Amino acid sequence: MHTLVNPKSVRFDESTMWVELSDGRTLGMPLAWYPRLLGASPELLNAVELSPSGLHWDALDEDLSVDGMLAGLGAHNDRRIAAA
Repeated sequence: MHTLVNPKSVRFDESTMWVELSDGRTLGMPLAWYPRLLGASPELLNAVELSPSGLHWDALDEDLSVDGMLAGLGAHNDRRIAAA
């Protein structure tokens, strides 16, 4: 299923990725869910490309879909991650 919601911006703090969506929601996901992002420098994190369907980091070889983020999926994971 493809969502009609697009990412509008991405920001990071020391432990969380915040993604603002076109419908006004902001998703906060622990960087621990995304090992490639967790160890990346701020410069690499901020080199994110936004597309209608998700986020892409060329240098980190990482792609995250809006659908996956909305479903609570971590990177390389096909099951929901329970919130702590």
